[in-house]
Amino acid sequence: MTSLLLLDKPEGLTSFSAVARARRVLGIKKAGHTGTLDPMATGVLPILLGGATRFAEFLPSHDKAYVAGLRLGIVTDTLDITGTVLEERQVNVTRSEIEAALGQFRGKILQVPPMYSAKSQGGERLYALARRGIEVEREARAVEIYRLELVDDENIYVECSAGTYIRSLIDDLGRALGCGACMSSLRRVKANGYGIERCVTLEQLEQGDTSGFVPIDEALAAYPAVEVTPAQTVRFRNGGALDLARLQIKIPTEGALHRVYGNNVFLGLGRIQSEELAVARLLIP
Repeated sequence: MTSLLLLDKPEGLTSFSAVARARRVLGIKKAGHTGTLDPMATGVLPILLGGATRFAEFLPSHDKAYVAGLRLGIVTDTLDITGTVLEERQVNVTRSEIEAALGQFRGKILQVPPMYSAKSQGGERLYALARRGIEVEREARAVEIYRLELVDDENIYVECSAGTYIRSLIDDLGRALGCGACMSSLRRVKANGYGIERCVTLEQLEQGDTSGFVPIDEALAAYPAVEVTPAQTVRFRNGGALDLARLQIKIPTEGALHRVYGNNVFLGLGRIQSEELAVARLLIP
């Protein structure tokens, strides 16, 4: 099986465990997700199956969208409601004050990864250090918040670049409001260009629901397609570059990726290099 599976991950499972369950249901050996969700989080978890795992780095969209629960007045060590409460403060902020504070987090911002995260530092996961009571300096990194809105008094909607920590965003918002805040829930509603409406649950998958499967070439549809001859198909599958002069590519841009098809069958991705279309990644079912 070679495709992208759009899974609605349930609460209480790690992303690794969710992938393992999907793998067992489908009876396949090779699978991997495209972006970790914490156990408390639910929602879109794209899983690459079989030969599709070879194309993870080429998925064109890595932006995400979330609906996150906002608990004002509580600060925890994990920055979410599952952690140990460090402070409880009185909340005297209005909806308009919250909406005004959100403005400073839209656009490009610097964000410090939380200690309770899967990011590695010095060869060890930050959460492993945090569990031993060790806190280390973390370098702030740039992320981008494309859209940030207050859904209601207890939830925010966020569209952001990959690598954005929603719990850190909420913690920073609590600091800006002066009352502290932590994340009370998290649901990813979009990832890799696909929304929650395209996803299936593990229960649906177990019942044979196939609506969550996406052909890997569809997931790569942002790249233009090029059809090649039978002889070119053999050459490409053997790792050989193809002469651009013999291909129907309107605007050959150096470095551009193309989906390559032979007899309408997806062969893999090619990259324009000099006067050739070189193999970037072959599909190996």
